[in-house]
Amino acid sequence: MTVLIDPPMWPGPRGLLWSHLVSDTSLEELHAFAVRLDVPPRAFDRDHYDVPETVHARAVALGAEAVTSRELLRRLIASGLRRRRVRR
Repeated sequence: MTVLIDPPMWPGPRGLLWSHLVSDTSLEELHAFAVRLDVPPRAFDRDHYDVPETVHARAVALGAEAVTSRELLRRLIASGLRRRRVRR
């Protein structure tokens, strides 16, 4: 089981910085971890959850591996779980 989280550095709602939470194993694993973390389903976006900086430390305490954004994306792509946004 490997759930990854990058540093909270993406500006978002409520004036908070946000992180991405992904799995490099399966979306089922990711969704189960999000439930344990009390992240609402509406935070899911194609292949990741957007989580506020207030959740980062708890995610790591629950077992998420803190990695750089570059490493998170590299491992997500390598897992085959990356779902790119369709441009119209």
